[in-house]
Amino acid sequence: MHTSIRRSATFLGAAALLVAACGSSGGGGASAAVAREEDGELKLGYVLPETGQLAFLGPPQIQSMKFAIKVINDAGGVLAKPVPAVVSGDEAGQEAVAAQSADRVLASGVDAIIGAAASGMSLAFIDRVTGAGVVQCSGSNTAPTFTDYDDGGFYFRTAPSDVLQAPVLADVVQGDGHDRVALVARADDYGRGLLESTRDALEKGGTEVAVAETYDPKATNYDQLVQQVRNANPDAVVVISFEEGAQILQGLIEAGVGPQQIGVYGADGLRSAELPSLVAPKNPERLAGMKGTAPASASNAEYVKQLRAFAPELKELQFAPQVFDCVTTIALAAEKAKSDDPGTFAEEMVGVTKDGDKCTSFAACRELLADGKDIDYDGVSGPLEFTDAGEPGQATIEVYTYDDQGKLQTVRTEVSRGEE
Repeated sequence: MHTSIRRSATFLGAAALLVAACGSSGGGGASAAVAREEDGELKLGYVLPETGQLAFLGPPQIQSMKFAIKVINDAGGVLAKPVPAVVSGDEAGQEAVAAQSADRVLASGVDAIIGAAASGMSLAFIDRVTGAGVVQCSGSNTAPTFTDYDDGGFYFRTAPSDVLQAPVLADVVQGDGHDRVALVARADDYGRGLLESTRDALEKGGTEVAVAETYDPKATNYDQLVQQVRNANPDAVVVISFEEGAQILQGLIEAGVGPQQIGVYGADGLRSAELPSLVAPKNPERLAGMKGTAPASASNAEYVKQLRAFAPELKELQFAPQVFDCVTTIALAAEKAKSDDPGTFAEEMVGVTKDGDKCTSFAACRELLADGKDIDYDGVSGPLEFTDAGEPGQATIEVYTYDDQGKLQTVRTEVSRGEE
């Protein structure tokens, strides 16, 4: 639950002086606290993957953030001032690097940080950001961990919890007629959370889970994991991973439990047009038939058209809409609060996404706010309808597959509201 978070510049200034006097203990968010004065200018930064195993998720999120800022500034900015150029930071797929980047971005005096992309990277610095009284919003953190995280009311996400994705993934597996399934997942908050949620959904639907195993994502060999799957004799396997999943999929294919023999499924961490060429560079069609689920990335045609015009070099759009909505929601909250103080506008983040007059753009929503009306911002990723925990209460989930040539295709999208 988000608690009361109104903080004054005096408190933050005192915290900064205390830290300066005592020195950093190397762990918590208080070490990053800086004196922050309300100046009427909304300053944003990001910690997103410019390098590392999730680098393919960086460009769509970074460009979508910049596009959102352009749209906002073209409409007159926030609090009648343009949002300045974004302060950048690389999460790099390494907790230490992500934390250092967050410290550097915080030191620049930002009011909000977008990121990280990976749940594990956000956990590496969330205490630094929220402890400094700065808003953090991720467009791609899906680990259930964040729902009840003690963030002081400063952490938000526009990506749905895996509690919402898992029922759709289970439905896809069961809809294909599989009744004995193996689950393998990376041993981190993302992997464990989605594995447990998917197992629960499968078992509630009467499907036997033959294997539910986590693995070290930094391992160099996954032969033992592949053998466990093969020995379980499943008729389907769900692989919850990031880039290392290409090596696992290679092993499954070589062991005779690939997409040509049994059902093979992935989730958002494996949704990439480049996956078939990583798994089988000379024969991408070997991944044909694999399916998976992910928060929808391309369901808003007009947004996709505009983003591609803004950044024509983009190949992937995964989580780009969700980041756009992070930025827009922050901007609208600042407009509602009439303040760029994160301790003030964070209290409006949930409210601007529900229980008001519907609006679908920053300009239209701000006009309603100017007329004294409550707003319900429906984003380019769909209705947000934030819960008290600062996350979507429903989600549009994409079902994807790889065709006979190994090309990524969207099968359909579904709205998930979890258990109803």
